[in-house]
Amino acid sequence: MSQILVIDDDPALLAACSIGLAAFGHTVATAGTGGDGMAAVRRDGPEVVVLDMGLPDADGLEVCRAIRDDADVPIIVLSADGSESRKVDALDEGADDYVTKPFGMRELDARIRASLRRRAGSGHPEELDVGTLHVDLGHRQVTLAGAPLDLTPKEFDFLALLAVHAGKSCSRRMILDHVWGPEYRSETQYLKVYAYRLRKKLRDDRGRILTSDPAVGYRLEAPSAP
Repeated sequence: MSQILVIDDDPALLAACSIGLAAFGHTVATAGTGGDGMAAVRRDGPEVVVLDMGLPDADGLEVCRAIRDDADVPIIVLSADGSESRKVDALDEGADDYVTKPFGMRELDARIRASLRRRAGSGHPEELDVGTLHVDLGHRQVTLAGAPLDLTPKEFDFLALLAVHAGKSCSRRMILDHVWGPEYRSETQYLKVYAYRLRKKLRDDRGRILTSDPAVGYRLEAPSAP
């Protein structure tokens, strides 16, 4: 049983989530505004937050960012906007998953359970060095030749997975499963977007550190000292 907080301004949806998720064994609390939702996160410490993007008092992306700054809790975003750019924006602000309305309770329950499994499997602090790249898995921090890199949560997850398997190619399916979840196995365009962003931050315009293996996926090579 997990404690779920659902933040949405639609009373009918809140009622449906309360009844539907309770049927799957969850304890459900609700909030109708971004302000009430953020207060509930600080007060109650839910295990998963389900967050609507269309709130009456604040932009959903801002609420997502604020929750992520306050708590290391999985965030599943709800929105009627299924565009790729909106999904990427939500993931950049710290969301763990994205569900497009309308949706079924079975799907939402599956996303909740997947988010909890991913968090449970990544909770041990470790530090990795790949050449001049230092990856602190416990504190989710990365430095390149001593200089900190400003990474979004998904950029960190992508880079950290490659660092764990440095020198070996990680398949596209493996990366999508680890960073976004099995439901995103067909979203290969995400990998191109995030690989491009990581290369910019690694100052790797030629792709010599984060390399592409057309037949498999992506590989991290050790950057050399400047």
